[in-house]
Amino acid sequence: MSSREMMESIGDGFYNTAGIFYDNIGNIFNYSCIVLGFIGLFYWLSLQRKFDKQDAAKKH
Repeated sequence: MSSREMMESIGDGFYNTAGIFYDNIGNIFNYSCIVLGFIGLFYWLSLQRKFDKQDAAKKH
């Protein structure tokens, strides 16, 4: 077995493993990233609103 055949078999193994992982997970990971991004956005906006109110109270 040459080193090229060994590297090709390792690459084929990684390719098949990634295919199995993608088939089982599908788009769930993508959707969860989008949902977590929106949750983080709304959390950050609520904190920003609170900090803006505190800043406005200090200025008056």
